[in-house]
Amino acid sequence: MDDKRNIIMAVLLTGIILFGWPMLMETFFPDMANKNETVEAANASGNDQSDAGTPNVSTTPQVGADVAATTQVGKLRSVAAALPESPRIAIETPRLKGSINLAGAKIDDLTLTDHTIDLSKDSAPVRLFAPSGTKDAYFNRFGWAGEGVKLPDDSTIWTADKAKLSPGNPVTLSWANDNGQNFAITYSIDENYLVTAEQSVINRGASPIALNPYGLLSRTRDLDNVLPAEKSTWTIHIGPVGVFEGTANYDWDYDDVMEAGSKGADFNGTKGWIGFTDKYWLGALIPTGSGKIDAKFRSGNGDLFQAQISRDSAQIIAPGKVLKTTTRLFAGAKETVLLDTYKEKYNITLLDRAIDWGWFYWFEKPLFYLLHWLFEMVGNFGVAIIIMTFIVRGIMFPIAQKQFASMAQMRAVQPKMKKIQEKHKEDKQKQQQEIMKLYKDEKVNPLAGCLPIFLQIPIFFALYKVLMLSIEMRHEPFTLWIKDLSAPDPLTPVNLFGLIPFDPPAFLAVGILPILMGITMHYQFKLNPQQMDPMQQKIFSFMPWILVFIMAPFAAGLQLYWTVSNVLTIVQQKWLYSRHPQLKEQMAKDAEEKAKAKEAEAKG
Repeated sequence: MDDKRNIIMAVLLTGIILFGWPMLMETFFPDMANKNETVEAANASGNDQSDAGTPNVSTTPQVGADVAATTQVGKLRSVAAALPESPRIAIETPRLKGSINLAGAKIDDLTLTDHTIDLSKDSAPVRLFAPSGTKDAYFNRFGWAGEGVKLPDDSTIWTADKAKLSPGNPVTLSWANDNGQNFAITYSIDENYLVTAEQSVINRGASPIALNPYGLLSRTRDLDNVLPAEKSTWTIHIGPVGVFEGTANYDWDYDDVMEAGSKGADFNGTKGWIGFTDKYWLGALIPTGSGKIDAKFRSGNGDLFQAQISRDSAQIIAPGKVLKTTTRLFAGAKETVLLDTYKEKYNITLLDRAIDWGWFYWFEKPLFYLLHWLFEMVGNFGVAIIIMTFIVRGIMFPIAQKQFASMAQMRAVQPKMKKIQEKHKEDKQKQQQEIMKLYKDEKVNPLAGCLPIFLQIPIFFALYKVLMLSIEMRHEPFTLWIKDLSAPDPLTPVNLFGLIPFDPPAFLAVGILPILMGITMHYQFKLNPQQMDPMQQKIFSFMPWILVFIMAPFAAGLQLYWTVSNVLTIVQQKWLYSRHPQLKEQMAKDAEEKAKAKEAEAKG
């Protein structure tokens, strides 16, 4: 029993450390440098998020190299001011709206019409891409690297054959130099978030040329309109991401890329993709074909970052010949079903790993699909979470029965164990041998009761990841005051449930759901039949209230799951106690013995 109590205590304390420590660090020691990163970038380089104008074959595009003429140093433009500065063609799909900048052939204006910044009625749609020189600059560009050839750069004005890019309506941009080379980029787009860009070069010159097509994504570290407080944590990766040689890489963050500088970090291979991920959004470059590619993260002045892909070597284009390269751009929401669909349809290696599922990926995806199916059936994400909780607890019920049976057996042999401990208190080795013999004779497994604890760890962590990462839950209401299950419970007694005009700090804004979670957990621990020493008793009595504050900043969906799970556990425990009355009898007897011991100690 001592071993079991220690294991349970260790598991609970580990949970507090794992879930509580990141919250405490972010609450009391925020990274203040990030709050001023856009201003610092602007002061350092005019917030120039451009790439090089004419890179050569051996060097792919640099970050922030040559747009001093378009942005005054230290000054940022609004998106509304930047958009009319150059000719554009519209992008319009059922889920995207924006434009392509004909100066540089950049996709630098993109909003997600299905997703708003917040829940207010007049909330603007989420802006993913924004022009260079704006506060939230983030854009895509395709180009060519080469030597001895005049190439289009980020200021080249392209000619479009149509005024709008939409599903089933591709657009071709074209430009020609004075030496007989004709460049073209044909964009097509689907009804969701996938753009296909076919780059082509016709060499009408007299001599062969060597070119290397590339694609890039350039951005600042944060997008204030999208993720004002989101940072990469040990459970949720935000920042540079990619799949290289069949493995998802979450090891690089913005600070690592900054250390690598303009030289960058190379990830070469044959299949994969590269880009930047936020909690809910993704920008990714996906090469097609089977040839080798050179993928790279690099940084420029200030907090400016670039992800880029090119072929591993230049290709020779003889006179009269054509070089064509196709690359896909994903720019949108990380919807699990859609990512899986693209993965299968276009054979994109591990595109679903743009969501940082973590260690229990094999278990989390089925849980997500179960939750998603339930949501489609009932139409309310909160109700779907409750039903899923019933399902999970139902699956765990046979194991809980075995746990209680084991606990009943352990209680039954407790008097015999005490006699052995008293008889051999001077000989610990003999005491242990006799206890093991007792277990064998009585057919008791002291570790059987621990199995549900270990099984619930991956289940809870998997649910935590599913509920925290699923954009499908973002801005989904439950009932009454809970309008967004992806955000913390907003109703807190700290400000008398909104009656006092005061917004408490995150670590004090304890909502109704976390409080209910703490109350149910406290009652659940009260039903726990295990005998504990005074120190363990104190730890377990404080545990629910500590977890209330730890869980307060988490998504209401996770708080709802935990609260409902506690209620079901209480009901389950009461029913199982009725099946094993010896547990309650032993608990009453233990309580009586403890009371007598305390009374004797007080008198002594």
